[in-house]
Amino acid sequence: MASTQTTTTTIHLKDYDSSSTSAPVNTGAEPAQDVTLNTSTTTRRRGAQPFPVRADDDAAIIEASRALDEECPDGGYGWIIVLSGAMLMWWASGTTYAWGVVQRKLVEEHLAGPATLSFIGSLQASMPAWFAVLDAFVMRRWLGSRKLAMLGMFTMGLGGILASFCTDSIPGLFVTFGFLAGAGGSCGFAVVAAVPAQYFNTRRGLANGLIFAGSGFGGATNSFFMDALIRNLGIAWAFRVLGLVTIATGLFAGWFMMERTKIPDKRFVDMKLFKNTNFTLLWLCAAVGNFPIFVPPFFLPLYNQALGFSSSTGAGLVAGFTLSSAIGRILCGFCCDRFGPVNVLLASLLLSAFSMLVIWPVSQSLAPLAIFCILNGVSNGGFFSCTPTVATSIFGSQRVSVVMGMIMTAWAGGYLLGSPIAGYLLEAFGGASGGLKAYRPAMFYAGSLALISAILLAIVRFRINKKFLAVV
Repeated sequence: MASTQTTTTTIHLKDYDSSSTSAPVNTGAEPAQDVTLNTSTTTRRRGAQPFPVRADDDAAIIEASRALDEECPDGGYGWIIVLSGAMLMWWASGTTYAWGVVQRKLVEEHLAGPATLSFIGSLQASMPAWFAVLDAFVMRRWLGSRKLAMLGMFTMGLGGILASFCTDSIPGLFVTFGFLAGAGGSCGFAVVAAVPAQYFNTRRGLANGLIFAGSGFGGATNSFFMDALIRNLGIAWAFRVLGLVTIATGLFAGWFMMERTKIPDKRFVDMKLFKNTNFTLLWLCAAVGNFPIFVPPFFLPLYNQALGFSSSTGAGLVAGFTLSSAIGRILCGFCCDRFGPVNVLLASLLLSAFSMLVIWPVSQSLAPLAIFCILNGVSNGGFFSCTPTVATSIFGSQRVSVVMGMIMTAWAGGYLLGSPIAGYLLEAFGGASGGLKAYRPAMFYAGSLALISAILLAIVRFRINKKFLAVV
């Protein structure tokens, strides 16, 4: 007859490796050197032969994460991390949001068409996704968060300066402003994806919202900044000034980015996560949802020009979009702590789909176009600020750098191809000056993908908790 016996084990967090089949445990009296988590394991006996029932790895990691999260200061130096992280995102992502202003000028000078030029901005935007795993490896193994952040900001600024000598060369812009500046920005992304979770627990959503709001405020400022520089100094000097300012402020911000505890030097990709249905669905949601993200800011200046408005009005629309994105990141981050990160991310995706499928296709004057910019900007901001909080909530803070690295890799296809696909649709149906009818296929393409992404996340949400009003 089988009997059961319950024993207490201690999980040593510093020894844990998610690649193993079960967490290493210590049943002796030796005290743990790091944070420990006491759990109960059950051993069943048939006669005199014991056989253990292995604990679920995911549950162990989540419980271990909660134990460490309880020690988070929820403030203190964490607010310096928030300010520094916001400045890093100001350049790492805010520069990309302003690409539409540069693209409009290059189209005007007949350097290339929208589809080709949007590839440059898309390449820059996609680099954090392509380099996510490598950046995590370099940060953990060699440089740490401070040196990686400073290296990234210097590289991004250098890319802008070198781009100033390539304003009449498509390949040159691809290499300098697309690849080099994007690779530098990816370092900033890697740092802000991993470090803030060490400083915040109950305010984690707000902290992430404030950090990622930096890209929205940066995009709004950079749009006016680049438009003014282009009109007064020319596009070459606009690139040079942008690069120099990026280096000056980015190095300063990167110096303050420090880990509270050393990031474990473990594996950087865990393919076993794909055995988890929720992770697979979330990964697909991120992959699909990123395709429409940069369609509005890249094409609003061209669409504005097709309607007969001035270049400053186009820059203002992009600035309004990115400013709304910044507000959305803060608002959604705050709401994550109140209503649950999965719920808030789902609402953001639905709002994005609604704005692109219903409002943008009928916007032929400035007022509805401004409403679209506000609503889509808010939803755009929610997508980025909620994703790290969702990853931490579902999979635990001890695994967030691995999970976010893999999710950011899922963004690669959308970053690189999302806007160019819209550009090819635009050219196929009438071109940049073809009016609303030429732009509608691109609008419906972007809105449909946002809706599909929302459906995938809705499945995850109701798999976690079927109650409609539950905080998830």
